[in-house]
Amino acid sequence: MSKKYNVAVVGATGAVGAEMLSTLEERNFPFNDIRPLASERSEGLTVKVKGNSYKVQKLTEQSFDGIDFALFSAGAGRSLEFAPHAVKAGAIVIDNSSAFRMDKDVPLVVPEVNPEALKKHKGIIANPNCSTIQMVVALKPLHDYARIKRIVVSTYQSVSGSGHKAVTELAEQTNKLLTLQEITPKVYSQQIAFNCIPHIDVFLQNGYTKEEMKMENETKKIMDDDSIKVTATTVRVPVFYSHSESVNLEFAKEISPDKARELLSAFSGVVVQDKPVEDLYPMAINAAGRDEVFVGRIRQDFSVKHGLNMWIVSDNIRKGAALNAVQIAEKMI
Repeated sequence: MSKKYNVAVVGATGAVGAEMLSTLEERNFPFNDIRPLASERSEGLTVKVKGNSYKVQKLTEQSFDGIDFALFSAGAGRSLEFAPHAVKAGAIVIDNSSAFRMDKDVPLVVPEVNPEALKKHKGIIANPNCSTIQMVVALKPLHDYARIKRIVVSTYQSVSGSGHKAVTELAEQTNKLLTLQEITPKVYSQQIAFNCIPHIDVFLQNGYTKEEMKMENETKKIMDDDSIKVTATTVRVPVFYSHSESVNLEFAKEISPDKARELLSAFSGVVVQDKPVEDLYPMAINAAGRDEVFVGRIRQDFSVKHGLNMWIVSDNIRKGAALNAVQIAEKMI
């Protein structure tokens, strides 16, 4: 009989935590026991995995005895406080927050892109930002072939990236606008319904947001190439699930759109949808609930010597968070 593992999910009642539990079930992860952990507000609630019910326990320093893998999805503060206790108890931590991503001693991993980095872990493995994950999955085979010199990315990010409350806010605001009622933003600083907000996370002194700098810094670390120049503009859009990205690439050598399609079609985790004359291209509504990264609108950028443009779409809760974390655990097994 193959070995089975005890898995803790921290933040089990949140959007990403719930998706982690679903993903463990759907992928038949070889778990022996599931330990859902959350704040005292959720203590005593029940979650179901493979037909079995598990009571949500309050997260404490002693929550990780006997745990093999601890999947964290409760925010950077919780990760900084409790991940060391999980490691001390003998668990491998796979953390979805920003807490450890740029720590030189913590590998930042997308399994399709840099699985070799897992060998360097010291108990904690970081899950990258959702918008970074889907981009690097699509860029990896192209970088290996022609070396990317520069990336210009603009994102169109769904409200689910901000959690359940943001999904509810978009639905409520949409209803109020259609029924001519006044709205008061709560989750976001601005109205999100029928609007685009060029503001994700906090603004920094350099004029960029934290989200934009995450894309720059994390991409270089995952691709293990500090020479890649990255600039990003991240935008919140009135879409419930799935992030979309317009990506412009400059390469060191020639790469045609046909060659890019060939490389991407052969790469694990990528689906090429690129027949615009037939109205076939990636869209958020079709990517929602799917595991793959969808790529289309691949075309030459005639403004530079070796340039391509492309459109990348993926479910930010699935591949952008829960699935990537579970895939890391699978790789570790």
